[in-house]
Amino acid sequence: MLDDEVVWPEDAIEVGRIVDAWGIKGGIKVLPFSSDPQALFSSRRWFLRPPEKPLGPKAATPPPTLLRITNAREQGDVIVATAQDVADRNAAEALRGCSVFVSRASFPTADADEYYWVDLIGLAVVNREGQALGNVADLLDTGAHSVLRVTQVETDAQGQLLERERLIPFVAAYIDAVSLEQRRITVDWGLDF
Repeated sequence: MLDDEVVWPEDAIEVGRIVDAWGIKGGIKVLPFSSDPQALFSSRRWFLRPPEKPLGPKAATPPPTLLRITNAREQGDVIVATAQDVADRNAAEALRGCSVFVSRASFPTADADEYYWVDLIGLAVVNREGQALGNVADLLDTGAHSVLRVTQVETDAQGQLLERERLIPFVAAYIDAVSLEQRRITVDWGLDF
């Protein structure tokens, strides 16, 4: 398959970045964006987007759009991988800085009451009284637990648009229900928080 025939999946999710070459036979080191990098292991097709400014030696040709992964394993904080399309260290170094994407459909199935962050972003957040608190803009990892960053655009008395932000711990004490089908999270959280 030629590079210009590669079709990016519509559900492509950025899951890591190539940070360096590994060894002399074309291995690459990937810094995963998750503490549990199973999305990288679940797919043998990694899609690449080059950095705006190359971080490695200037390659004679642009990096491939698709890597066909033959092996991937954890090594400390990084994933070490080999791909059919990367023959030597020079080819691997030319990929430094590329973003790695995989199809969301290839992610492993989450357990009950477990969610991928990417699935929570954009969900409406309402409290027990049915009052809208906003939408999940992103999540923060505090180490102990994740925190929903919920934003809501409001209009003030002068007609100016204001963005209100709420930080809601993503723990059972505050999260009553998550419905991916209804695209809604119900929380025990007041409007005045």
